[in-house]
Amino acid sequence: MATQTAVPAPIAPAPLKIRRRSPLAWIGDHVLLAATVVIFIFMLLPNAVILVMSFNQPIGKYDYTWNQFSTEAWAHPCANQALCSSMGLSLEIGLIATVVSTALGTMIAFAMVRHRFKARSGINALLFLPMAAPEVVMGATLTALFFNTIGPGSLGFWTITIAHVMFCLSYVVVTVKSRLAGMDPTLERAAQDLYATPTQTFMKVTLPLVAPGIAAAALLAFALSIDDYIITAFTAGQRTTFPMYIFGSVQRSYPAQINVIGSIMLIGTMAIIAVSTILGRMRATRR
Repeated sequence: MATQTAVPAPIAPAPLKIRRRSPLAWIGDHVLLAATVVIFIFMLLPNAVILVMSFNQPIGKYDYTWNQFSTEAWAHPCANQALCSSMGLSLEIGLIATVVSTALGTMIAFAMVRHRFKARSGINALLFLPMAAPEVVMGATLTALFFNTIGPGSLGFWTITIAHVMFCLSYVVVTVKSRLAGMDPTLERAAQDLYATPTQTFMKVTLPLVAPGIAAAALLAFALSIDDYIITAFTAGQRTTFPMYIFGSVQRSYPAQINVIGSIMLIGTMAIIAVSTILGRMRATRR
């Protein structure tokens, strides 16, 4: 007669103990998120104020307090001819300085990353001097240089442009260098193994990979150029750029058209970022 083996009854698992977190731990987990939100609000609040005040009908010469809603400033953004003239001058200088500094900075970045030469470390250190030096010192130095070279009566459009190129060049080199340093060199070697010429490798592989860094450097150079006041004030002579006009007008009046121009620049920048983001997602989807 076979004996039956008793099967032990399953042991019920011990109930899980829910550990309640202290309020301090919850605060510690959410401090970073809260700080990020506060910082973004702090950064974007002035832009929102500019956009709102551009639809204001001010009383008197200063657009500092809200009076009533009006689209007059948007309908006539160039009511003050000097305002639009200064803006046009800033845009012209900014475009030229952006193109020149981006072209030179990209070539310097390629030379610094792809080649080894004796003065490489010294040049790499010198590139940070324009970024580290105070703008007042750089502006005064450039003024002395231009005074002694071309004379005081020649200060104007081209002296501002040269100064902006010199100022933006370091930022372009650093930005493009960071992009080049993160590139995978095996991609270019693979193109060469497939019998691509150096020109084809550069145009089909290298340039598309570096293009986002070059575009970012160009946008940064343009923003620095069009926004600069200190260096421009030393090298402008009798010319008046948009930042110089705003600084001078605040002492006499502050028309709503200034907020309109600022809002247009803000909307244009957001549109460029949105378009670049959409194009990037479309390219990623196709791949």
